[in-house]
Amino acid sequence: MDWHLLGLSFITVFLSELGDKSQLAAIALSGRCRSPRAVFFGTASALLLTSLLGALAGGAVSELLPARVLKAIAAVGFAILAARLLLFNDETSSDSK
Repeated sequence: MDWHLLGLSFITVFLSELGDKSQLAAIALSGRCRSPRAVFFGTASALLLTSLLGALAGGAVSELLPARVLKAIAAVGFAILAARLLLFNDETSSDSK
């Protein structure tokens, strides 16, 4: 097993999930019910499943496209999301006021 890759994946996902909508949903669910253990196992298994699907899809796509192209596609996708959040987020928040 590649322990460096395992640690890097853990740190990346852990930091990206802090304050995420799924974490806020888990907080809301556990505050509303009497079984925080069930909320933990439900949210943990959902995160495991989505991570598994992402890893499988990434492995399949990496067989078709070179890593450099995948990184470029990811970079462009994140840049589009960032621009959208920076440029168009004010319009949607002013509509709700």
